[in-house]
Amino acid sequence: MAAGSFEGQYVWSPAANDRALARACMDVRTGRYFSAHEVLKEARDDFEVRAHRSLVLASEAADSDLAERWLAEEPGPEAALLWARVAMLRALRMADAGDRRKGALARIAQTACERAAKLLPEDPTPWVAQLALSRLDRPRDPAPQGLLTAPPGPWYLFAHILRLAPWHREAHHRFLSFFFTRYGGSSSASWDVAAFLSQRAAAASPLRLLPLVALVEDYNPSALLADRTWEQPQWISTAMGIYRNWFPRAADYRFTPVLDLAYLAHALFMAKREFEAREVFTAMGPYASRMPWSAFGDPAEQLTKARRSCGLPVPHDA
Repeated sequence: MAAGSFEGQYVWSPAANDRALARACMDVRTGRYFSAHEVLKEARDDFEVRAHRSLVLASEAADSDLAERWLAEEPGPEAALLWARVAMLRALRMADAGDRRKGALARIAQTACERAAKLLPEDPTPWVAQLALSRLDRPRDPAPQGLLTAPPGPWYLFAHILRLAPWHREAHHRFLSFFFTRYGGSSSASWDVAAFLSQRAAAASPLRLLPLVALVEDYNPSALLADRTWEQPQWISTAMGIYRNWFPRAADYRFTPVLDLAYLAHALFMAKREFEAREVFTAMGPYASRMPWSAFGDPAEQLTKARRSCGLPVPHDA
């Protein structure tokens, strides 16, 4: 789906140009859940869209009682899924804040995920939510053969999800994040897992972006020549391979894949491939995501710097 033209301001909404989702988000903010039910039910056969929509809706509902009220008033697979996502977000936020309630919230979220999984067994989304929670209890399943560091982790749960949806985008990103240093992993493990997962995927798969995600996660501004990392041949080759093989397919998505496009645009910009970066930025239209830009400073400032370098318009007040 075409993103539309840039009209002078960034749009930071994760709904991007999924108009049905954007309307459902507005309803959630006003305490109504009918539209949320419709957009989640409509996506039952599209696991990628269902995962994306449920996560965006949960981010809107997490600070209210809408999910609990919906589940009490009209229980069903969609209500259970939103509650699982909301409970997941709350548990992760409390854990990241070091709140003493994190254990209780994690147990609530686990129960919510199990309930949603029972109501629609073929849907991998509740299992993906459980995978996100795994960084709280740090399971140590043995890694399969093929990884240099053989890092233990939630491999059994991840394998179950892959049986339902072998190339599920969010599942792969959640699994990779388990190995991030900030969650108790290590740089070597995250590099190893990112390479392992991306190399399994087809050349035109968005999962080829995983090493670029690990690269941003490992960014250390105090390291010598840190910003020149993306100019190394291996990273130029990685970014250009994604640009040639995956980027042409992004226009066929039901909504603009803003986050994936942002990681690609950032890598191309940092590699001084402004022509290619310009095309990716143009495909994003006005839509923006805080990552990967926030790893380098204020996201709006960093995005503006990159767009300006590529000869593209920037917000009027920038």
